Amino acid sequence: MSKGAQIALDRDKLATPYYVAQGNEIELFEHAFHHQLPVLIKGPTGCGKTRFITHMAARLGRPLHTVACHDDLTATDLVGRHLINGESTYWVDGPLTRAVREGGICYLDEVVEARKDTTVVLHPLSDDRRILPLERTGEELQAPPEFMLVVSYNPGYQNLLKGMKPSTRQRFVSLRFSYPNPEREATILIRESGIDEVLADRLVGLGNALRALEDHDLEESASTRLLVYTATLIQGGFDPLQACRAALIEPLTDDLDTVDALMEVVHATFGH
Repeated sequence: MSKGAQIALDRDKLATPYYVAQGNEIELFEHAFHHQLPVLIKGPTGCGKTRFITHMAARLGRPLHTVACHDDLTATDLVGRHLINGESTYWVDGPLTRAVREGGICYLDEVVEARKDTTVVLHPLSDDRRILPLERTGEELQAPPEFMLVVSYNPGYQNLLKGMKPSTRQRFVSLRFSYPNPEREATILIRESGIDEVLADRLVGLGNALRALEDHDLEESASTRLLVYTATLIQGGFDPLQACRAALIEPLTDDLDTVDALMEVVHATFGH
């Protein structure tokens, strides 16, 4: 390989966000992309769903349009709206419409947070029609082969009021994510923060110890993301115990007694 080709290859590697595969998710995603199938990703907060999507968008060479869904998200926010400029109006595409026009990937993060009347707009794009009707402009966009619709949510947050309708869920190929196994998680911490293997193993052990606790009413477990934050603080010279409290324990709960109880697990790992 020539020096110029090697430099180009190294540049491509740097442009692709780092991601450690847990299983066959890369292969499955690529097959879904090439066969114009929408994808649904289920998994807990901070397990790598968003990093996976950004990695795959770069790997496939497609522009990525990410939408963080919330209660006030409307169909207009996704599709687009007319804006006023003086005495005239002009149309501005929303992220979903831009992705369709460009042949990009549209990623709706935590899609169950959006109102159900909003997610209905996804239906004609997530079946064999692959169209996006724009009622306000009179257009009907046919999605090109390169367009892909991806949504994600955390099943742990689902309840009777915030669950994905079966009629929507069954339109997608589904991937279930969980936290990486200890070896992969340690590799991620080393790569993302620069810590050594000994500290990475210790933090991973702490994370798994916190995840195993059943006697504390925690909405979420210690995520890989929080472990990376903790490792980054420690690598930067911050006190390990204080780093664990600020980046790992406090984000899990507002209850002071629970914080104190979880810090006992930290002290058992790092000592006094």
